Parts: sequence; C-alpha cells; structure tokens
Amino acid sequence: MSLKDDALALHRRFRGKIATAVKVPLRNQRDLVLAYTPGVAEVSREIARNPESVFDYTSKWNTIAVVTDGSRVLGLGNIGAAAALPVMEGKAALFKAFGDVDAVPLCLSTQDAEEIIAIVKAVSPSFGGINLEDIETPKVLEIKERLINELDIPVFHDDGDGTAVVALAGLLNALKVVDKRLDEVSITIAGAGSAGYEIARILHRVGARKILVVDSRGIIHRGRKEGMNRFKEALAQITNPDNIAGGLGEALRGADVFIGVSGVPNLLSAEMIKSMAEDPIVFALTNPDPEILPDAARKAGARVVATGSSQFPNQANNLLVFPGFFRGLLDSRAKKVTDEMKVAAAGAIAGLVKKGELDVDHILPRAVDKKIARRVAAVVRASVKKQG
Repeated sequence: MSLKDDALALHRRFRGKIATAVKVPLRNQRDLVLAYTPGVAEVSREIARNPESVFDYTSKWNTIAVVTDGSRVLGLGNIGAAAALPVMEGKAALFKAFGDVDAVPLCLSTQDAEEIIAIVKAVSPSFGGINLEDIETPKVLEIKERLINELDIPVFHDDGDGTAVVALAGLLNALKVVDKRLDEVSITIAGAGSAGYEIARILHRVGARKILVVDSRGIIHRGRKEGMNRFKEALAQITNPDNIAGGLGEALRGADVFIGVSGVPNLLSAEMIKSMAEDPIVFALTNPDPEILPDAARKAGARVVATGSSQFPNQANNLLVFPGFFRGLLDSRAKKVTDEMKVAAAGAIAGLVKKGELDVDHILPRAVDKKIARRVAAVVRASVKKQG
C-alpha cells in the first residue's frame, strides 16, 4: 500500500487519535456523591473563594488548547478548520505521548483575528495554556501578541516559537562542528513569516549581529516600502546592519549560514551555496519539500545540512521542543513565555548531543527520545523560577 492508503486506513480504523479518560473512581453511590453532586459543589465554592485553586482541584493544571483556523496547515495552505483537525489531533497525541500534557484541538470556523482572540479568551478558563498552530502570518503574530497581553496563562506559537528554539539548538551545535562563533558569522534567513521572524529575534537575542532576512520581495531593509508590515519593520531594526538591498543571491554571497523557512521548495540553488563562505551551514527547513535536498547541498559544498524531514540526518523537528516546553510551563504555573525560557530550552536540546557524538550528521538529538522533553521541562521550570 502507498503512504496515502496506509494513512487513510489508520485514521479510518481508529476514527481519531485521541480520547478522554476518567481519572477518578465511579463505582458506587459514594463515588458519585464525591465526584459530582453534591460533593462537587464544595469544590466550586472553594474555587470561587480562591480562583488560583482551580489548578489544584481541576484538570486545568495539565490541559492546553491547540488552536487553529486552518489558514496555513503544514504545506497544504488554507484548507480550513475541518481539514486541519487530523493535524491538531496528531499534535495533541504528541503532547500526551512525549510530555504527558492533555491537549484539546480547537479548530475554529472563523479566520477573523478579532473573533479568534475573543473565542480563545472566552474558553481560556478551561485551560492552563494556549498553543497556536497553523495560522497564517502576520495574523498569527497579531493574535499571539494580543493573547499574551490579555490572558493570564502562557501562549506559545509552535510554528514560530518552536521553530526558533530548534533552529537555535541546531545552529549552536553546527557552529561547533565548523568551528565558528555565533557573534561573528553571517546568517541569511529565507522567509519573514512567523518562523523567520522568531528565528531572527532569538538569534539577535543571543548575540548574532550579521543577520539578513529575505522575503518574496527581497532583503528586508530600513526604508523598504513594498510588502512590509509592522513585524517586518521590527526586523529591519535588528537585522541588516549595512542596510543592503537585493535578493536571496545577494544575501547569500559570503554568508556562513542559510536558514530556510520560506515555504518554497527548491528555492536554494547550488550556485548560491557555492557563493557562501567556507564550510557553509544550510538549514533547509521547509516541509514537506525543502529549499534544497541534502545531497545537492552537500555536493555544492555545504558542510552541515539540516532539514525538517525524518528521511535525512539532522532533522530539525519541533517535537524536540513543544512537549517538554509546555510540561515545564504547566509544572511551574508560568503565566507567560519569555525569550529566556526559549534560549534555555535551545541550550538544553543542543547539550543532549554529547561532544563525542557531535558531527556533520548529528547536530540534534533524535526526536523520539523521551528524555528530551524531561530535560526541556526542567530548564523551563528553572527559568521560570529564576525570573520570579
């Protein structure tokens, strides 16, 4: 059978990938009295007196919402809320399997930013955190910003925040392989959506200063008018110190690092890689088809190559990040996600590849290793404690 046939058969057989479970005994009348009425009224009264105790008496402490409007799902584009549901169920299954986090898919039948914000705020009392997923840019950045400011539970955008963490983790180790320093290398990012935006921000935060971001209109620079928004304007202030213009070819000339989150397959040519600095690093992270295939990148001279695919070495997969990150957020009852938490998580992931294991084909740990989530959760908890 083909991959399509196998996937359809699996989903038809199980009719979904997640289900609810009852944690308390319901065997007799006494169990019902305690778990439901009249006993549950005492719990409700206690929470009404002390709202924070909802984390102690209900499943809120370990439950998050995975929220999408279906406007930018995987490499499929705007396929709508119903078609996004199997993807969100899959995300929920990964949260449970790797982080023991209970995640509920919320696929919304609106693509209006204000409506999405209002819905998430309205349902937030049931959840200990919000994971935004597969929403088009720049709308999702607006939604995330508003929710961060208006909710008292953490809001995480995996396509942006998760990708930034895993890209930083991979780059920290790739730079060790080629013996270069983050504060000295020239980095070109293809794609100025949520992933490109967050990657540029976190790299600048940890000391990278020679960053160029390229979108479909060319290099983002101060004074550019075409295709700009306030998030790209913000990027213009922290990237491109020489304020150069041009396209991807100009941006890559002499660059040490390429990070592709463009959504455009086969964007990167062999000639572009040949124009880069010695021992270039190529992260072609677009899925399902990368900006360049690893064999072609290596043949053109790339020293370290990573993709988002499990078919090749150095898979930069967000699964390395989100289960443990939310485990740490929930355990510490964090109210916000901070850059310090993300940097700490990236360092923890990079550190799981031991010195003797680190090489051109092994810059990141395997995504299926469950100790990754435990380590990421631990550093997030420590970061929350450190930040008060």
